Amino acid sequence: MAARLKIKYRDEVAPALRKEFGYSSPMAVPRIAMVKLNIGLGEATQNARLMDGAVAELGAIAGQRPVITRARKSIAAFKLREGMPIGCAVTLRGERMYEFLDRLINIALPRVRDFRGISPKAFDGRGNYTLGLKEHSIFPEVDYSKVDKMKGMNVTFVTTAPTDAECLSLLRRMGMPFRT
Repeated sequence: MAARLKIKYRDEVAPALRKEFGYSSPMAVPRIAMVKLNIGLGEATQNARLMDGAVAELGAIAGQRPVITRARKSIAAFKLREGMPIGCAVTLRGERMYEFLDRLINIALPRVRDFRGISPKAFDGRGNYTLGLKEHSIFPEVDYSKVDKMKGMNVTFVTTAPTDAECLSLLRRMGMPFRT
């Protein structure tokens, strides 16, 4: 069974984008290539148990096992040595990506306190969008009673759109609640 957002993209979003921007080929229509989830844990240098909890929670949110990211260079002021674990990340593609997007848009974002929409200013100039979340516990997969420390996370949408305007239009049509 195909994901709801994949069907929505194919039936509604792609034809509307093709009409709006005047693409001649259906392959030129922007699409979401992948979604990257990242939790950075600078405190993991002092407390190694935090990393285990972050890996388990990100794995539950994403539906696949995260990879542990390690420090590339040593920084004495932060008591950080090269190779120390400082975060975890997951890259989602295909069906899992669309399932995650559906949960993010329809379940997680409405659970944010005082939510008025996400900022339309976090584009990188090349058609990608990064969303920062202050609490990872807005996802229903995370058991609030087992969370030892609140962690923030970054969600990056990597698209094939060449410009930010095309990416904004794509994400808005997919259902992302941008502030106006």
